[in-house]
Amino acid sequence: LVIGNSFGEDATHFLHDLALTRGINTKVVNLYIGGCSLERHWRNIENEAKDYEYQLNGRATGNKVSIQDALAEEKWDYISLQQKSGKSGDYTTYTSYLPNLITALQQTNPDAELMWHQTWAYASDYGSFPSDITEPKQENMYNAIVAASFQAMQDNPALKILIPSGTAIQNGRTSYLGDTFNRDGTHLNTAYGRYTAACTWFDAIFETEVVGNSYVPATVSAAEATIAQNSAHMAIKNRYEVTDMSIYNPSASGKLAAPIYVDFNAAQTTDANKTGLP
Repeated sequence: LVIGNSFGEDATHFLHDLALTRGINTKVVNLYIGGCSLERHWRNIENEAKDYEYQLNGRATGNKVSIQDALAEEKWDYISLQQKSGKSGDYTTYTSYLPNLITALQQTNPDAELMWHQTWAYASDYGSFPSDITEPKQENMYNAIVAASFQAMQDNPALKILIPSGTAIQNGRTSYLGDTFNRDGTHLNTAYGRYTAACTWFDAIFETEVVGNSYVPATVSAAEATIAQNSAHMAIKNRYEVTDMSIYNPSASGKLAAPIYVDFNAAQTTDANKTGLP
């Protein structure tokens, strides 16, 4: 169960299919309100607000539910929380609401493993970073998110799993794909961006290396899948620091790094030693 927003939607879109390929039949539910913060999640619990779009296994259902509705629906194995992206690097926005949310979840689902979703920094050319982020903005936003997620895990021992999507995306940006993981500056592109995040969730939750998983969306190339899977796996190994993925660049893997031009001119050759083919 993901008590999330659009970043939860992005990150878990392919998770069910990744797990199914390994024989794990999951029910992945994202409670969606665009831009929903920890504060609003807590207010929604207080008011039992049926304001969430219920998304099942990466698909919208059209149903509206409250957090209480979703909590009562299943004996959840895993429940994740996350902060609104624009506040994700500001730990002061966590402290008044995260402990309350954790307590509420423990009361209804005491056996669930609680998780914190570390979200990602915006694309470097995005025009509206949080006001407290200075140049270089993407790097500093990522560092702030890492620091906040580390502190959240330290201060809240009930959080058992950190899902480092932010580190996985930052890893991928060091590859030849560069800063192309977003579709609008903030949300992940619907191909290898979302796939990278889902690979991170899979590796974190199931403690099973995602590298080599046979499920690859049709919109993701083999080269992109290699970068996504390895970026995710290395984020699990190093949750709070970037791993250089330039080894997966085409120029470093023996693939063509520059165009080769072939002249298919139709002129006949007059050289007696040539075949005369056009």
